[in-house]
Amino acid sequence: MLVLGIDPGTATTGYGLVRQLEDGSLQAVAHGAILTPANTPMPQRLDKLYTELQEILRLHRPESAAVEKLFFSKNVKTALSVGQGRGVVLLALAQSKLPIGEYTPNEIKQAVTGYGNAGKSQVQEMVKLLLGLDARPTPDDAADALAVAVCHLHHSRYQALMEE
Repeated sequence: MLVLGIDPGTATTGYGLVRQLEDGSLQAVAHGAILTPANTPMPQRLDKLYTELQEILRLHRPESAAVEKLFFSKNVKTALSVGQGRGVVLLALAQSKLPIGEYTPNEIKQAVTGYGNAGKSQVQEMVKLLLGLDARPTPDDAADALAVAVCHLHHSRYQALMEE
C-alpha cells in the first residue's frame, strides 16, 4: 500500500510517500515540501498548495492518505493559517476519493518512536531508521509528513488485525 502523509501549513506543507512492501517493511518513495512565500496573499498561497498537491496525487497515485490534526497553539493567527492550509489539503484528498486518516502529533510520535512526547530529533531519527534512509529527511516538514504516513500504515495494519 502506498500512503501519502501530510504535515499541513500555509508557508510550508510537508509531504511524504511511504510504501508498505509485501514483507511488511516500509520504503520511502518520495518526500518534500510545498513552499509559499510569506509576502504572497493568502488566496494565492492556498491555490499554490492545492495545485501542487494535486500534481503529487496525479504523479504518485497513493492508495490512502493521512494528515496531521491541527494542534491548537497559543498563537491564534498561526492556528488559523494552518487550519486554512489543512482545509485545502483535506479538500484535495477528498476530491481524489482517497481514504483519509487524521492523527494528533502525540499519536504520530507514539506510532513512530513508542513515546508520545518524543522530541523532533527522535522522530526524525526513527523515520530514518524505519525507512532505511542514509540521513534524516529534510526539511523538517517532510520528515514529519513521512512520520504521518508511517503512523497511518501502523494504524492500518493494527486495524486489519483487529478485523480478522
